[in-house]
Amino acid sequence: MTSPHDDVPRPPTWAAPGSTGAPGPSGAPVPPPAGPPGPPVPPPSPGTGGVPAPPAGPPVPPPPGPPPGQWGPAPGQPAQPGQWGPAGWGPAPTPPPGVGWGQPSLPPGGWRPPALQPGIIPLRPLGLGELLDGAFRAVRANPRVMFGLSAIVVTIAVLIQAVLQWYLQGLIAPQVADALGDLDPAGSLGLVDSVGASLGQLLTAPVVSIATTILSGLLIVSVSRSVLGEKVALGEVLRSRRVWMVLGFTLLLTVAELLVVAAWAALVVLFATQSWVAPAVLVGLLGGVLLVVGAVWITGRTLLVSPALMLEGKAFRPTVARAWRLTRGSFWRLFGIYLLVNVIVLVITEIITFPAGIVAAFVLQDPLLTSFGSLVLLSVAQVIALTLSTVFISSVVALLYIDVRMRREGLDIELARAAESRAAEARA
Repeated sequence: MTSPHDDVPRPPTWAAPGSTGAPGPSGAPVPPPAGPPGPPVPPPSPGTGGVPAPPAGPPVPPPPGPPPGQWGPAPGQPAQPGQWGPAGWGPAPTPPPGVGWGQPSLPPGGWRPPALQPGIIPLRPLGLGELLDGAFRAVRANPRVMFGLSAIVVTIAVLIQAVLQWYLQGLIAPQVADALGDLDPAGSLGLVDSVGASLGQLLTAPVVSIATTILSGLLIVSVSRSVLGEKVALGEVLRSRRVWMVLGFTLLLTVAELLVVAAWAALVVLFATQSWVAPAVLVGLLGGVLLVVGAVWITGRTLLVSPALMLEGKAFRPTVARAWRLTRGSFWRLFGIYLLVNVIVLVITEIITFPAGIVAAFVLQDPLLTSFGSLVLLSVAQVIALTLSTVFISSVVALLYIDVRMRREGLDIELARAAESRAAEARA
């Protein structure tokens, strides 16, 4: 697909859709619709004091400009790079003094015309139910990409993880047996097998994590196009190179978090080895609380980085900083919705994987879940669960990004204008 900065940029008009005096496709003001002619006005009679009629001639058009109370085009506004067709996913331009890009105030009576909905969501600020419903609609709008691509990527990643886990489990088994030989010399507790399987799964977890990160970035592109009622092809999604920015940011964030956790753990171990019990306990408890609070804060503030990197077409560092600013004032709403979605996904994952574990334990007679048959069965369940969870979470995050921009920058106006423009091109 073409990235936003590959399209020819067009200057945004920022006019309210459907308002009189709003610019048309060519940039000229659209005249008000002509109505039926009224009855002719008789000329004034002599001696009645009437004003003589003006001389005949072509009517003088009124000066162009928006009517009172409507948004007009921003004068002298340059073209914004990184726009995707008529609707720019890039950052909104700085408004002139006294002009706001936010939502218009309600007219008297509190009634507003229904929002345009060319795709999976109405083009207005969204509620929780509309966000969740939009995520399901995104799957139905383009199942080939949302489910097909997701299933292929997740299957390959889980297959690689299962092979590596089986190999590493056998490779590290002697070392585990030597370390735990005193705890379970007869092997009746199965500590060697269970610990070896756990270590193998831990060592191969980055394979699935990297695959789902790349997949999430690609799915965001499909969701953004479904908002306008369009279906992106699988080849266009796979040609999106900005997904490597998403992967790079995720790896940088993960490394930073691991370094902080390692420093905290090293400090606790240092105090413990010096027999400083009170400082070790204090640093352990207080540091653990601070780590949890910091993880929550970082998660909320960086939640919109992936969709911003995929859709805005800007450089890496300015886009990350802009996504950070977009969450300002919306942290608790964004994190609350994201937490709720993850709880839903966790429940769905348990519904899928728990029966697989029960079957492996009782049917395959493998309560430790370390045999080859158990590994295959659990891998199949993991493929299904990861596919569903990645698709759902990616869709919600993409819609949260669009929702925040509609609330803060009036992106719904640009999207509505883009949808109407493309509908007019399709009819022509």
